[in-house]
Amino acid sequence: MNEILPVILSGGSGTRLWPLSREAYPKQFLPLVGDDTMLQATWRRVAPISARSPIIVANHEHRFMVAEQLREIGTEPGAVILEPVGRNTAPAIAIAALQATSNGVDALLLVLPSDHVIRDDKAFHAAVREAAIAAEAGKLVTFGIVPAGPETGYGYIKAGPGTGVRAVERFVEKPDAETARSYVASGEYFWNSGMFLFKATRYLDELRSLNPAMLEACEQALAKATRDNDFIRLHAESFEACPSDSIDYAVMEKTADSVVIPLDAGWSDVGSWSALWEVSPQDSNGNAHHGDVIEIDCKNTYAHGTRLIAMVGLEDVVVVETDDAVLVGNRHRIQEVKEVVRRIKQDGRSEAAAHRKVYRPWGAYDSIDNGARFQVKRITVKPGATLSLQMHHHRAEHWIVVSGTAKVTRGEEVILLTENQSTYIPLGVTHRLENPGKLPLELIEVQSGSYLGEDDIVRFEDVYGRARQ
Repeated sequence: MNEILPVILSGGSGTRLWPLSREAYPKQFLPLVGDDTMLQATWRRVAPISARSPIIVANHEHRFMVAEQLREIGTEPGAVILEPVGRNTAPAIAIAALQATSNGVDALLLVLPSDHVIRDDKAFHAAVREAAIAAEAGKLVTFGIVPAGPETGYGYIKAGPGTGVRAVERFVEKPDAETARSYVASGEYFWNSGMFLFKATRYLDELRSLNPAMLEACEQALAKATRDNDFIRLHAESFEACPSDSIDYAVMEKTADSVVIPLDAGWSDVGSWSALWEVSPQDSNGNAHHGDVIEIDCKNTYAHGTRLIAMVGLEDVVVVETDDAVLVGNRHRIQEVKEVVRRIKQDGRSEAAAHRKVYRPWGAYDSIDNGARFQVKRITVKPGATLSLQMHHHRAEHWIVVSGTAKVTRGEEVILLTENQSTYIPLGVTHRLENPGKLPLELIEVQSGSYLGEDDIVRFEDVYGRARQ
């Protein structure tokens, strides 16, 4: 049997779990269920049945979070493929299949979203092994979730007669409540999980037959890609020209070799705060709380925050607190948070895209105060890390070291600063910040000037490849 090669899809815009999940830091990078992030949990789940390191397909803006989170759990990915734009799942999987077959080996691709929960790993592994037999025979397998109820938030798959691996009769969109009840009652329908298993060459053959323009664009994007370290940066113009479609529409609904295997393993796509409440440990009154929470006479509530949250006499309420936003909503209407995000974007605010604390490959910065013509940031630089050699057209900066050692390039001079020492970077002066020590560097940065946006950075050198972008 061919080896199983996991393909982990790490896209997503982060709107449904706002304010914890943002465009710049979507839910797969968050530890929502347990200590691992959802990306880390996805790899740990599949690692025991995989003989090869995973291929990750991700947004180019998330590349360092992917690499760092896998490094934290001791995993080096086989490749991290970076999409310049989103083109849905069919092209993403095609790129992964092309990469997987580039060395002449035809692996079984186990395609997994990076942001799902599966409680029963043994049941999942058993289903994968059974599906692998069908995939070896040339079938394109999808995993259909045995429905726990008439859910209207999922698409469904109608399976043919029989047990085990069964033919797919049709895929159906998210139904209304009455239709969902009839689906569940029939026993013929399963939730569409978005997980797949097939030979890489079989998927490419089907795509070549069903959507040759998509495959050609993907081949061009990979052939013209640039590579540095484990990152494969797809050629932007070629990939932007690729048709956008899901694997369901592009391949699975049209092929004659689509099959489904039932999976009953405690699956959830964690697509809303109410879904996260369902998969989280609850007390005897149905309350699921994460963080410092005091509740009095509450039922079926979900709370998540870093500061003290006090709840009195609430039922079916969700409370989520972050540094810069608080969400309070009825648990049964919490899907409408998408409208909140739309309003935030419409108003030109930043809270839809990024947290107050922003992670970078060298560390992080936290915008702790701002006003007219000034901004204060708390900056953390990892041991041995180096920021880009850069300059600003519109702002000057004051740096005060709180702890650690800073190596500062300022124009033609290089200086070392330690605790309680400071320096000034005038507007227009080329500069760089490094941490030459073995402990994290903590400093306070005070910016002043006519414009303080992150796009006022001219990079001359950057070890992370950002000077080219």
